[in-house]
Amino acid sequence: MAIQQPHNKPVSASVAGRQPGAVTLRVLAALLAYPDAELRGNLYEMGALLAADGILSGSRRAEIEAFVAQLSQGDALEVESAYVELFDRGRATSLHLFEHVHGDSRDRGPAMIDLGQTYAQAGLLLNEDELPDYLPAVLEFASTQPQRNAKDFLGEIAHLLNAIFGALRERDSSYACVLGALLDMAGHKAQPVAITAEPPIDESWAEPAAFDGCSTQGQARPGQPQPVRIVRNNPSIPQGANP
Repeated sequence: MAIQQPHNKPVSASVAGRQPGAVTLRVLAALLAYPDAELRGNLYEMGALLAADGILSGSRRAEIEAFVAQLSQGDALEVESAYVELFDRGRATSLHLFEHVHGDSRDRGPAMIDLGQTYAQAGLLLNEDELPDYLPAVLEFASTQPQRNAKDFLGEIAHLLNAIFGALRERDSSYACVLGALLDMAGHKAQPVAITAEPPIDESWAEPAAFDGCSTQGQARPGQPQPVRIVRNNPSIPQGANP
């Protein structure tokens, strides 16, 4: 995603004037992106940016700094292959949120289109090889919102973040600290949750009940504005949390 620049570019001081928490969200988004040479070359500034933003606790920042050191000091090929093995081999640790919500069902396509249009309306452009439900892209979108709205948005997807956190902890992955930081920002406790078995593919592709499609599940009808909905609408979240 691009906010004046591709999302995997270094988070620079030019974003320092944004809402409190915006820089932290962009740093965490970068840390969850593929650790290519460009990203690893800019890891040195991550700790300073998190400290300057002042959103995360000192203990959480220390945990992330240790993780950053691990990324920067590790063998490049091993770091990159470990990332692919961790996030691209199975649904439990997938960083594509609709994998956890829709699986392989037909609902995923329309949801992708709706979310991509929301990004475009906010002036955010996806990289050609990037899907809109990719967590780093979602976090960059959240970084453009007022602080309270961003927190509410993170709260709406907190159960998904916790599920990924638990799966990462189960694999003894240091990436879990990044999900823990996101849950801190959402005002939720980071704690492992039971990982439910994936449904059979036939069940995932089952036709929805009559009159139970997108228009009755919180999605807009054709031609109407589409609010951001990663999960089913929670009436306790103020409407202002959506663009």
